Amino acid sequence: MNFIEQDIKGVWIIEPKMLGDKRGYFCEVFKQAEFDLHVGHVTFVQDNESFSSHGVLRGLHFQRGEFSQAKLVRVSRGKVLDVAVDLRHGSPTWGKHVSVILDAESGRQLFIPRGFAHGFAVLSDEAQFQYKVDNPYAPQSEATLRFDEPALGIDWIIDRQDMLLSDKDLRGLSLEEMTPDFLGF
Repeated sequence: MNFIEQDIKGVWIIEPKMLGDKRGYFCEVFKQAEFDLHVGHVTFVQDNESFSSHGVLRGLHFQRGEFSQAKLVRVSRGKVLDVAVDLRHGSPTWGKHVSVILDAESGRQLFIPRGFAHGFAVLSDEAQFQYKVDNPYAPQSEATLRFDEPALGIDWIIDRQDMLLSDKDLRGLSLEEMTPDFLGF
């Protein structure tokens, strides 16, 4: 695997070695020893999967305080624009984001440490999205940062009128509301 740290410290693109022939391909999608060597030790406790159609935008989600989650995300079918926003107060990249295309063809993954909001937009007809997390889901600590927060300047690639959003995502909070007391990290 190839580990590439991004401009925001702690965020990594992980590219598997795809071994292919006329039958298809094989690749390792996670190897604890290599992950520990490059990124550091993270104990993943839950695997999640979502399925979405073109135009679905999920995010920007995160969990607050002690329930904050690190995530290792990948797409097993389709293509998405994946976005992580640094909400770690005191970080030199607070309020900045990383966006990367993840697709099944490349097998590329993104590691997002604790203290980030995360979301993705589906660019293909359908997408199957998988992610490992290091803390279980805790609904009482869930929060949403506005996907269209002007201060972030995220280009979601999809036109606003073509986006499919949940009510929760339409009610996301502003970056200004992301205070240390609110976030708890």
